[in-house]
Amino acid sequence: MTDRYAQIGFSQRVRLEWMAHAARLVDAGNTPAEVEQGLQEALSDKLSVGGTAERGNREKAITILLRVWVRPPAVIEPLRDEGLRLLQDLPKPHQMLVHWGMAMAVYPFWGAVAETTGRMLRLQGTAAAAQVQRRVKEAYGERDTVARAARRVLRSFHDWGVLEETGTKGVYEPHAPASVSDPMAIAWLMEAVLRARPDTRAPPRVIAESPALFPFQLQWSGGPAIGGNPRLDVARHGLDEEIVMLKTTTSRQA
Repeated sequence: MTDRYAQIGFSQRVRLEWMAHAARLVDAGNTPAEVEQGLQEALSDKLSVGGTAERGNREKAITILLRVWVRPPAVIEPLRDEGLRLLQDLPKPHQMLVHWGMAMAVYPFWGAVAETTGRMLRLQGTAAAAQVQRRVKEAYGERDTVARAARRVLRSFHDWGVLEETGTKGVYEPHAPASVSDPMAIAWLMEAVLRARPDTRAPPRVIAESPALFPFQLQWSGGPAIGGNPRLDVARHGLDEEIVMLKTTTSRQA
């Protein structure tokens, strides 16, 4: 993995409403300093600042929110800008997909935990936190920081309403996936999946059915939807298979 894909970064539990608030502050035209101040005020009674940790929980959460919506890697800025437009057009129940896509594009670790969780849900219908942590540690290293970060991402999934605790402690089951048929939203989310992985090309059906997208059911019917995203290319592979890839001009990694 390259440096960006080997980093954890997303090491704090973050609620969906905080992501939405950060996006609204950016969309309203606030400066980065004003967005940060707005987040400080919004989270003032939600998270502690200090404690024995090297950095306070609130500071960590705000760093994540700023990284996603204010200062994403340069290559992801067009995705962010279009994501802000999608938030204005999508019905509220579907707006989560924009925050999900941005989280995994900016923090591939979020996507790795989501993919591991999604695979387990498909295989056995539930996902145990201990199993998810073990699989993620196989990819990111046998470190306590990896296990803690994976646990906090899982708790974020729970907070976002895509996982529900079963009667067994530390074992989760999925909520029913949201059906998404908007072609622009699907094409945007496909790009987010490619931005979250080192291999920036894949058959469109593989992307649409990625385990990392377990909270959604994409009603994708073919290539025309992908054509609505100017940062994606479609190429023929073999006789009857297409490959979706990031356009060369935007495929460099930041």
